[in-house]
Amino acid sequence: MSEPPRVLLLGRPGCHLCDDARAIVEAVCAELGVGWEERSIVGDAELERRYGEQIPVTFVDGAQHDFWRVDADRLRRALTGAL
Repeated sequence: MSEPPRVLLLGRPGCHLCDDARAIVEAVCAELGVGWEERSIVGDAELERRYGEQIPVTFVDGAQHDFWRVDADRLRRALTGAL
């Protein structure tokens, strides 16, 4: 059984910030060999209510990590435990 992805990216189609975040998440996770997944908030009333004004939103190990922008170095530190 494989491990669940450590990074979750919430966004919506047509969001340019989501496109930018996806590229960073994909690159950092590939570099570190970490799994990630992307989920659209479209059609999920609860996700739209909670995160609609913050997308893209990233989570690391189930905890909210960032919103609007993803910083590659900050994401890398969160995934490696580096200070």
